[in-house]
Amino acid sequence: MDCIPMLVFCFISFLIVRTATPTDTINTAQFIRDGDTIVSAGGTYELGFFSPGKSKSRYLGIWYGKISVQTAVWVANRETPLNDSSGVVRLTNEGLLVLLNRSGSIIWSSNTSTPARNPVAQLLDTGNLVVKEEGDNNVENSLWQSFDYPGNTLIPGMKVGRNIKTGMDWYVTSWKSPDDPSRGNITGILVPEGYPELLLLEDSKPKHRAGPWNGLQFSGMPQVKPNPVYIFEFVYNEKEIYYTEQLHNSSRHWRVVLPQSGDIQHILWIEQTQSWLLYETANTDNCETYALCGANGICSINNSPVCNCLKGFVPKVPRDWDKTDWSSGCVRKTALNCSRDGFRKLSGVKMPETRKSWFNRSMDLEECKNTCLKNCSCTAYTNLDIRDGGSGCLLWFNDLIDMRTFVQNEQDIFIRMDASELGL
Repeated sequence: MDCIPMLVFCFISFLIVRTATPTDTINTAQFIRDGDTIVSAGGTYELGFFSPGKSKSRYLGIWYGKISVQTAVWVANRETPLNDSSGVVRLTNEGLLVLLNRSGSIIWSSNTSTPARNPVAQLLDTGNLVVKEEGDNNVENSLWQSFDYPGNTLIPGMKVGRNIKTGMDWYVTSWKSPDDPSRGNITGILVPEGYPELLLLEDSKPKHRAGPWNGLQFSGMPQVKPNPVYIFEFVYNEKEIYYTEQLHNSSRHWRVVLPQSGDIQHILWIEQTQSWLLYETANTDNCETYALCGANGICSINNSPVCNCLKGFVPKVPRDWDKTDWSSGCVRKTALNCSRDGFRKLSGVKMPETRKSWFNRSMDLEECKNTCLKNCSCTAYTNLDIRDGGSGCLLWFNDLIDMRTFVQNEQDIFIRMDASELGL
């Protein structure tokens, strides 16, 4: 009987050592209590319980491990906060991460469609929390990963887009406030219809559009261009469609945040000042407002008023335009004839919404033009990719929505007009 106290003592000592020693991994026999954390191998990220802002509620989250200002980049239980410090995280034999409250009820859980044999949960130095089979270091084989479920923040390696094979969408949603990480009413998605592009929604209605990718950048975000801080990439293949960013120097701290205002922010940590710097923002002025000038209108921030009709179009409801209500948009002065139409070239603009577009990667511009002419519903065309003199074909049908002037844009669009409007 005397050996029993010694066994208990050894077991308690083992638990104390395991708690005190930083680790990036837990298995099914371990757990994380409020006050404990796991730390990625390089110390870049830390996972545990925290209270955002002035809130007293407790959340399971991931934050930067090496900076002085606690900054959460991911929150598990956004909609189900704990009201005390009784939270416990454990990994089930099935490979599920579960968050338990004081009564032992599950208030948040990961998911997996693949049976687990010997699962572990690991916080990677990328900030990605993965559930995987022990010993399998291929992230693509993960049973579950936090990168598939962004909150209001993107860190390098995260994606906004869609896994075509599984149908999973990667998207961001704002916090309700700095003290409340539950879902706000601003969402950033990649619209998969037509030629994919990034779209901000407010209460499920379009708020801001990035414009289609032109091989170099999104046509509606010319300010996001090659720079010394980060690399951006748009990928579209048979498996997935997504936008992602990576740092030139992986030792820096970088995040893209979608605040409740809807103004997308690129933020960089400055070591010298121990503070976050707003590096750039995507929404720059009122012309970023989705379809401000209505169908077939164009916004020019240096004009007064900012909205005008495209050349060859007139206000659909002139009295509304006189009152600076441009939402009714514009209509053609001369209806299309189909048999004797031509095209007017327009340069230095944000390309129209592509939800009802069609594209082909192999056509040249002349083939693109002829394809548009053969379809009486086709209203405009352009190169899909502007690099190396241009390649591919992008066609629009029906009205042209959400255009604005951007002098620095190199892409041309060719808008279909009746021959009489072109002096032919």
